[in-house]
Amino acid sequence: MTEWFRPAGTTARDGYDLVVRPGEQDWHHTGLTVRTLQPGQSVEFDTGDCEYLVLPLSGSAEVIVDGDTVPLGGRADVFAGPTDLAYVPRGTTVAVVSAGGARIAFPHAKAASDYPFRRIGTEQVETELRGAGVSSRQVRNFGTPAVLEADSIIACEVLTPAGNWSSYPPHKHDEHKPGEESVLEEIYYFELQLSDDAPEDVKGNDPIGYQRVYGTDERPIDVLAEVRDGDLVLVPHGWHGPAMAPPGYDMYYLNVMAGPGTERAWLISDDPQHGWVRQLWDSQQIDPRLPFGQK
Repeated sequence: MTEWFRPAGTTARDGYDLVVRPGEQDWHHTGLTVRTLQPGQSVEFDTGDCEYLVLPLSGSAEVIVDGDTVPLGGRADVFAGPTDLAYVPRGTTVAVVSAGGARIAFPHAKAASDYPFRRIGTEQVETELRGAGVSSRQVRNFGTPAVLEADSIIACEVLTPAGNWSSYPPHKHDEHKPGEESVLEEIYYFELQLSDDAPEDVKGNDPIGYQRVYGTDERPIDVLAEVRDGDLVLVPHGWHGPAMAPPGYDMYYLNVMAGPGTERAWLISDDPQHGWVRQLWDSQQIDPRLPFGQK
């Protein structure tokens, strides 16, 4: 464990399975909480100085703000397909209730302006197949600037089939270079599952994956984490990637990003030692196992 790797359960408090908030030491802009709601259970909180997304990881829920209720149809799990979600502005009291039980993620970020409370339906979620060959992965762009109007938060889900690499080539976004790179903290929240070809006698095993983060001599950081369901890796700066899904284990991660810039933009720079691997994709096919949950 390092200060940037948070295994499942190590940040649990106040009824939440996971808690990371802006304002921790050396962590300033982004946050994520995850809450398990039993059937009929609800949670209520104030968003304070952050804008929030309400994102079912499994199950369905209703989100209530100032007497206005929006239903979120949800999903069986993160591999089953995209989900409805809700956007909630800062300075708002929000209640979330689930009749059948649910696990809900609450990505959030410091905000300087407000956008209206609203539901974002699955039909608005853009699915992108990125990379090729063993670098094939699926990205659900529900909270990126092209899809979601917001002040600072950027969020997406990435699904990587067993044996593939994503967040690759390694890249960073920790310098302000107009039109080239933006300054963004990033959260990686992981869930994993056995691949479809796993034999019945290994069902219930503990799937694993790996995440790499590394820095420079001027700004060192060094993370090589073996990740499991519910684990978290924080990226305050530095090159990050690959995220590796070993053979036998499919990988999901939720990314949450925000930074100090006035422009809400997700601009990256590849590690110059490894950026050339993008050229390999020109002669390779997208992994036929993608997309998850849409076959």
